[in-house]
Amino acid sequence: MSPFQNGAAGAWLQKVVNANRAGQAVGLFSVCSAQPSVLRAAMRHAADNNAMLSVESTSNQVNQFGGYTGLTPAQFVADLQNTAKEAGLPAERVLIGSDHLGPYPWRKETSSVAMEKACALARDSVLAGYMKIHLDASLPCADDPTALDDDTIAERAAQLCSVAEAALAHRGHESLSPIYVIGTEVPTPGGEQSGSSAPKPTRVEDLQRTLESFRTSFSRRGLHDAWERVIGMVVQTGAEFSNDHVFDYDSQKIRHLSCHLPRSPCIVYEAHSTDYQMPSALRKMVEDHFAILKVGPWLTFVYREAIFALSSMERDWLAGNKGVRLSSVREQLDAAMLRNPAHWRDYYGSQEPAMQSFLRMFSFSDRCRYYWPEPDVRNELDLLLGNLSCGTSPVTLISQYFPEQYEAIRGQELRARPQDLIEQHVRRVLSIYSNACGTSGGENR
Repeated sequence: MSPFQNGAAGAWLQKVVNANRAGQAVGLFSVCSAQPSVLRAAMRHAADNNAMLSVESTSNQVNQFGGYTGLTPAQFVADLQNTAKEAGLPAERVLIGSDHLGPYPWRKETSSVAMEKACALARDSVLAGYMKIHLDASLPCADDPTALDDDTIAERAAQLCSVAEAALAHRGHESLSPIYVIGTEVPTPGGEQSGSSAPKPTRVEDLQRTLESFRTSFSRRGLHDAWERVIGMVVQTGAEFSNDHVFDYDSQKIRHLSCHLPRSPCIVYEAHSTDYQMPSALRKMVEDHFAILKVGPWLTFVYREAIFALSSMERDWLAGNKGVRLSSVREQLDAAMLRNPAHWRDYYGSQEPAMQSFLRMFSFSDRCRYYWPEPDVRNELDLLLGNLSCGTSPVTLISQYFPEQYEAIRGQELRARPQDLIEQHVRRVLSIYSNACGTSGGENR
């Protein structure tokens, strides 16, 4: 049995759901990222706060064919286990989930082929030790109409759930049953709002219709026990972001949902695309029964900020030094994106070339996160960190590019190492979510 297949993490999540439904302003945030530095920062943040941690991979990040990270579910879990050990975070305090588990990566194939591959991913994920699974079969495949109806979406989700439940038997009786999240009123995985106005929040009548479609589909397949383990439903909050704008959460526009929390099953709402929201807005989301907050692009966005800041430090400190080759991380990152525009073309491709160049590096959608694993980019990143680790970086430059971290260094709370500067910059965002969810200092244990 995987060390992640234990009762503590699942019990914690159920406790959060029950408390939030009872009116307590508590929730959880889930780190939806496969970026190693982000995951390391999240693990250490949880360890330092004596807290639990939820981590989720999307179906295009991690799947049986490797996804864009090159990792299968079993390999992703193994990497998380090693990272948790290095961070001093016990494995039983990590909840692993799958975000948007469904046919999305194979949507250009026929629905039968895409669903067959999605079912294989569901099986592999459960066998690897994933405990929280967001079932998402909302996107049409090659032979589907432009938009799928609720019943088709629910039926395909139930098919995925059936495979996941069957895989449970192969894990052994000591294994715990997965918990599920349903609902799909969000942009495509890794996406963001493309229009000039915020999306409209989910209507109560649409929520009820979706819930009934899922209930019927689960019942038709005999998934009565699994239905009782549905703990969350994804709805549209109206909070979103575009390439250069954040649509702020408006609690007044969501009051109809917060006042109509479904009674059966006993679920809470799951909010996607919460990235870049104000701390007060995230806290209000939790109070409005959005007990599960997903965060991903914001974490890799600030990771990119830290890398670019270090690159500027390297230039200002070491340029002209004999025997020192400066790294070219940003240039190699852009070159990798130009060689393979698949991950950004649909987001920036209609813009003028100069704007495309700008957005590739600085868009809130952070499409450059797909390219950090590229060998040429990794090599330059290793060179950057090596150059800055050869001596103590001048504190004047740290003050220039990392002013918050500079204060921590002055207070002897942080070392002036490039890896620590990156981690602390990422943890700034993690702290915002911990505070919003009422989970700082171990309150969620």
